Amino acid sequence: MSKDHIYLASQSPRRQELLKQMGVHFNMLLPDENEDSESIETPLPNEAAHIYVERVTLAKSTAALTRWKKRSLPWAPILCADTTVRLPKNPDGEILGKPKDAADAARILALLSGKVHEVLTAVTITANPSDQPICLVQVSEVQFAVLSPKQIETYIASGEPFGKAGAYGIQGLASAFIPSIRGSYSGIMGLPVYETAQLLDRARISCI
Repeated sequence: MSKDHIYLASQSPRRQELLKQMGVHFNMLLPDENEDSESIETPLPNEAAHIYVERVTLAKSTAALTRWKKRSLPWAPILCADTTVRLPKNPDGEILGKPKDAADAARILALLSGKVHEVLTAVTITANPSDQPICLVQVSEVQFAVLSPKQIETYIASGEPFGKAGAYGIQGLASAFIPSIRGSYSGIMGLPVYETAQLLDRARISCI
């Protein structure tokens, strides 16, 4: 039997916006105050970006299913996602996550300046409570222009880098730094629409 809505276990407004564009009806399934959701996103030592983003998204799926059980909610498939940025050959590790503060944002943006990096977004769908979540990872390449110290400073002052992997959002002011991409624009935003539609179809959720 097909279902008419899902649970979204993500606070990202960009993922909510993209699901709405797809015509998907969803309810939020967000963490409780006592949940340590941030620790899930801590990379392991020398962890590869592809393994990291898949591991984190599957961990979010497990946490979301536990949350659903505790709240005694009616069942609907659960969608989770996570995005990270990979800079190959970066000596401090290839994963560039969310900046801790302004100085960290400046460091990350300086690393990306003038280089091609990868954006990896993992998406999972748990179709039924007893099922293992189905997971896929979409990878896109992003070319950054060379950024001046003034451009980095001004961009950080906008507040946009915070809460975003790689310290930027392609849909915002940072679009002026990006001459080209190869892959999925929506995936770089945080939810690859084509791949997500495939997962929803497997869970018998209707969308466009």
